[in-house]
Amino acid sequence: MSVIQESMIDLHFWPTPNGKKISIFLEETGLPYRVVPVNIGRGEQFRPEFLAISPNNRMPAIVDHAPLDAGPPISVFESGAILLYLADKTGQMMPKALRGRVEVTEWLMWQMGGLGPMLGQAHHFRSYAKEKLPYAIERYTNEAHRLYGVLDKRLAGRDYIAGDYSIADIACFPWLLPDGQGVDMAEFPHLAAWHARMSARPAVQRGMNVGADLRTAGMDDQARAVLFGQRALK
Repeated sequence: MSVIQESMIDLHFWPTPNGKKISIFLEETGLPYRVVPVNIGRGEQFRPEFLAISPNNRMPAIVDHAPLDAGPPISVFESGAILLYLADKTGQMMPKALRGRVEVTEWLMWQMGGLGPMLGQAHHFRSYAKEKLPYAIERYTNEAHRLYGVLDKRLAGRDYIAGDYSIADIACFPWLLPDGQGVDMAEFPHLAAWHARMSARPAVQRGMNVGADLRTAGMDDQARAVLFGQRALK
């Protein structure tokens, strides 16, 4: 789905794993949307107009201009909450039956509470930290390896995490960056097969490519200070 002038969903976005969760979902379902770039390396996430819809100063966030209740626009922050909201809106990527919904929600929360944060820390200490701290690198690389193993076991005998393709798959996929996380995916054959299956989906390819023109190479001191040096806003 290309960026369009008149849209149902405004996607406040930067090309990070959390941002790509939402662009993949939107591409999979065909919901019309437009990208509103939020350059997190330049502090645009602290602008008052963005904080009004995402008080944790994190992207992604969305504004739905055509909510199902036909009321005023609804804003949603936190990528997991956005996926749940959009799944309800579209009736897609979330089972209707109780037990299926529980499974998908469990694995979505697993990604939000474990996979994303821990893999993010592994990536940070291996790639972005100015000082190489052996304890932190080992700690989070080991945890990344453990979490890859959890997902590998889950995918044994399944094409997708909760059986059918769902927001659980969409949430996990952009975070698996084994080169930056010190993991050899060849150790995890079920996960590797799922990753290849996901990578072959045209909508996943389009969603992963959204914002490719926004990110610049490298990280300067200003971006480092903005991303890694923030304290509470006064």
